[in-house]
Amino acid sequence: MSTEKIINLASYAGKILLQSGAEIYRVEETMNKICMSFNVQDAESFVTPTGIIISITGKDGKITSTIKRIQTRTVDLEKISEVNDLSRLLQRKSLPLQEVEAKLKKIDNEKKHSDFFLITFSAIAAGFFTLIFGGTFRDFSAAFLIGLLIKIFSIALSRLNINDFFLNLVGGAIAALIALILKKLGFIIYLDKTIIGSIMLLVPGLAITNAVRDTIAGDLVSGISRALEAFFIAVAIAAGTGLVFKIWINFLGGTGL
Repeated sequence: MSTEKIINLASYAGKILLQSGAEIYRVEETMNKICMSFNVQDAESFVTPTGIIISITGKDGKITSTIKRIQTRTVDLEKISEVNDLSRLLQRKSLPLQEVEAKLKKIDNEKKHSDFFLITFSAIAAGFFTLIFGGTFRDFSAAFLIGLLIKIFSIALSRLNINDFFLNLVGGAIAALIALILKKLGFIIYLDKTIIGSIMLLVPGLAITNAVRDTIAGDLVSGISRALEAFFIAVAIAAGTGLVFKIWINFLGGTGL
């Protein structure tokens, strides 16, 4: 069996995992399991949030290596689960290389949730976060509207390949601006709770969690990288909301908190 095909298959699985938001140790472990299931002599991998390096040694002693660059990352726990299940299946049952490749392509090309679905449930999440933080049902309605707008703008900007820093900056600005307008009109009661509930959609929860897990697991490069990523996302959110507050206060006076 060609070592080139095996290593390309393993790196493809790793790419799907990394693009879906998986932890570094999970990506490395899955790739190694796939390689070993095809009876290679040895498999070593090194993964960072933006790249994959994997090397395998065939039965003939030949070493084959490959590098994959990861350009985009999102959160898709279903894909992570399906690739994990496939790697564990290979440990129990021998499958043809072509069948495994077909399964990976099917996982990679699975249709995601529609934009309508994402926008609707983002709005609902923003509204309920506001209630959790102590907002009223009027604040819930405002956060629902803001959540809709944030997700619509996020989807539109992501299709234009706008970087995450600017995307989160715009999201924070939208949350602050709409909340301030609604507060000025007397629609909402708690300005702070409405804004906090809305920007929870932008908070990098998975990045923070993975940063901690990767650091504890000993993947220090990845842990530090993801911690910095989470930090700059938080800075972008703060910059967006702070800029709107600064302009509002300078030109229209107080916020009415």
